[in-house]
Amino acid sequence: MKNTVAVCDTQPITAEGLRSLVNSTDDLTYLQAAQSLAQAAEMVKQHPPDIMILDKAFGIQAILEWLAERRASGTPTRTVIWGVSVTEAEALRFLQAGAYGMLRKTAQLPAVLSCLKTVALGRSWMEDSVFRDTGRADRYPRSELTMREQQVLELVEQGFKNKDIALELGIRPGTVKIHLKHIFEKTGVRGRYGLALNGIKEKGVLPLSA
Repeated sequence: MKNTVAVCDTQPITAEGLRSLVNSTDDLTYLQAAQSLAQAAEMVKQHPPDIMILDKAFGIQAILEWLAERRASGTPTRTVIWGVSVTEAEALRFLQAGAYGMLRKTAQLPAVLSCLKTVALGRSWMEDSVFRDTGRADRYPRSELTMREQQVLELVEQGFKNKDIALELGIRPGTVKIHLKHIFEKTGVRGRYGLALNGIKEKGVLPLSA
């Protein structure tokens, strides 16, 4: 049985391009398109597709609320967010809200198909280019970190800010910054969002595809 794909995009011409791409495959079939999140919500309620591609242009907060509603309703539809640009911070928020895939609209056709087919299997997928500045976390194993650095890293992955980490561990905010500096140096990852995304990847929640 083919997996069904629906699209919710601000530009009808873009949805038409996706229709052609999806229908060119043997294991995916294009269902229909929506031009608003409200239409997409009704579509998921009436005839839920296996995958819904949402345009990030509808707005980050509106999409986060849409994802929260889908999660609360227990819909089987898996959501892929795509946009002209996606930052690590945005990707992290979408993934934590329940999105299964992240794509840039500049992605090559094989990457788009790879994403859809991976998500159809119930796995998460994110384009490697979203990790534009994070570096490679596997350069150093976590065992290279001190116990305190591991504690700081785990709290960063959970979304804690420096002042909250300091309060949780009973240390000064300045000390947290020093620990973070050492973590960045040892892991090769730049930025707290990069650390959080790599944490998701390491836990197997985010199997990346090339």
